[in-house]
Amino acid sequence: MKSLWDVNEGNKYSDDSLAMRVYSSRLLGAEPELVLHGGGNTSVKTTETNIFGEKEEIIYVKGSGWDLATIETAGFAPVKLEVLKKMALLDDLNDSDMVKQQRAAMTEPGAPNPSVEAVLHALIPLKYVDHTHADAVVTITNTPNGEDKIREIYGESMLIVPYVMPGFILAKKIYEMTKEMNWEECSGMILLNHGVFTFDDDAQKSYQKMIEIVTSAEEYIEGQNANSVAVSESSNQDMNTLSGIRREIMNVSDSPLIVRLNSEPEAVGFANLPNVESIATRGPLTPDHIIRTKQFPLIIGDDLGKEVIKFSDAYKEYFNRNNKSDLIPLNFAPKWAVWKGEGTISFGRNLKEANVIADLAEHTIKSIQIAELLGGWKALPEMDLFEIEYWELEQAKLAKMTGSKEFEGKIAVVTGAANGIGKAVTKALLDKGAVVAALDIDPAINKLFDNENIVGIECDMTDKRAIHDSIESVVREFGGLDLVVSNAGIFPSSENIEEITSESWNRSLEINLTSHQLLLKAAVPYLKNGYEPSVIFVASKNVAAPGPGAASYSVAKAGLTQLARVAALELGASGIRVNVIHPNAVFDTSIWSDEVLKERAEKYGMSVDEYKSDNVLKTEIKSDDVANLICAMAGSAFSKTTGAQIPIDGGNERVI
Repeated sequence: MKSLWDVNEGNKYSDDSLAMRVYSSRLLGAEPELVLHGGGNTSVKTTETNIFGEKEEIIYVKGSGWDLATIETAGFAPVKLEVLKKMALLDDLNDSDMVKQQRAAMTEPGAPNPSVEAVLHALIPLKYVDHTHADAVVTITNTPNGEDKIREIYGESMLIVPYVMPGFILAKKIYEMTKEMNWEECSGMILLNHGVFTFDDDAQKSYQKMIEIVTSAEEYIEGQNANSVAVSESSNQDMNTLSGIRREIMNVSDSPLIVRLNSEPEAVGFANLPNVESIATRGPLTPDHIIRTKQFPLIIGDDLGKEVIKFSDAYKEYFNRNNKSDLIPLNFAPKWAVWKGEGTISFGRNLKEANVIADLAEHTIKSIQIAELLGGWKALPEMDLFEIEYWELEQAKLAKMTGSKEFEGKIAVVTGAANGIGKAVTKALLDKGAVVAALDIDPAINKLFDNENIVGIECDMTDKRAIHDSIESVVREFGGLDLVVSNAGIFPSSENIEEITSESWNRSLEINLTSHQLLLKAAVPYLKNGYEPSVIFVASKNVAAPGPGAASYSVAKAGLTQLARVAALELGASGIRVNVIHPNAVFDTSIWSDEVLKERAEKYGMSVDEYKSDNVLKTEIKSDDVANLICAMAGSAFSKTTGAQIPIDGGNERVI
């Protein structure tokens, strides 16, 4: 493992210990082989003057919920050091009370809760303390005779701690082990099956010790010829099967999910191992992972339905075996899966959670194979894992994550998304928690949205192959499809019927009608596996009240409406709702320049503002208004509605 320490950068913080703590913490967080997604913790001890002018020893400990890779000074909780050291002297203390007392000892009420390892950090009498879950070290401990291997690698100067629950129990264990120990002579501390601690009065030295410890573990693995992993190519990744997998998991979780497929050669190689079902289900890399990954993954072979039931039954049995009180079981759905021959899959309530689980799975499958070459993959006993999964402090973290947005976990496609109504709909769905594939013929769509929850796809909506490929890419990216907003369209120049050319007539029908049929055809197989699936077509006021000079546009939109009505009849049995909205006079789009608006208003003897609000309600209709209606129709308020046509026009006299 390479040191990332930059001497010039580090020297900038030589007079500010907390700033130095932030710098070296970020270096640890920058290496996924050390910590992943909030794992690990760091601290620094300092002396401050309180409001009474008294000197106090303060320890700044990484706060709960912060990630070392991006932590800032605000991410560290300042706690009175003496209080934490006294807590270690108590005979017994439950973890909820420990958290309460740690918070009571903080000197900044607005800071986050200190790490559950705060008492342990306080016990180590050196200024800087670093704690990681280094893959290489933990992997070695997850093998038969792992402790002996660790002693062989590091010798007597390394403090080796048998696995115990994190929190007060761990702090108490280390207090008892180190009462007579000279910390200056200790090169570090390895918690079996858990992680690594280093410490020093110099931040760079503590960091460097961590790098050296991990490097020693990596060199040991290399020396045992145990650092190879299987690689292979996928055989037949059928996206309809992937969306079907998502459907089966959602049936158990009773919520929409984002699915991330890892089909990299390493993931496929693991999925192809003949003993994958045995080694993948022995437990996680570290107990810290279990709250995100569960104890074991789903194994997908040839009978998905039975395999999901098998997983759920196995999890229920695991819970019942280990539940010694009145705990409420977590959801019985898997968090990740091994898809034999195809790779690994993660399931998340949102994209962030799915990505986190995918990263944990990626590190786990590598470590499993290394451990197998070192003598066999051997995770912690089941009861130890259960205690972490149902630990009161971890359950408290879950409770804080319960609030979700309306469309969290849902996957949407919006066409004509580069501007106007489509762009507004894309942003509105994003705000409500959906992931969105934004399709448009404009190449700018590829970089228009700077958000990982939106994928811009350049697509000609008249090209059958391009539409098929775009929809398939959405399913590959997120695992399925729940919502289609079919919005792409054009407004032809005004032409009386005897003036309409074949080209303009056919062009309007091609984009305003046929493209929607092509999109629907491509999307339906995936929508049938969707969660509360819905299709919303954006038509026009012209369907009910056409005007002269707009035959090609009005006829196409009327055909689109009829297409939607038939689709509602055909797809209702599959639970797919199909509805239509009829906007009118939406002027905040690219086709309405200030000059055109002024010209049209003058034609009718109106000001621009009067022209914009020329309707019964005397109100302007904006793209955001249309987007809000579309979101409403995609939501629970319209869950029992299909085949409907809803105007959004401020009240048009001719329609009324």
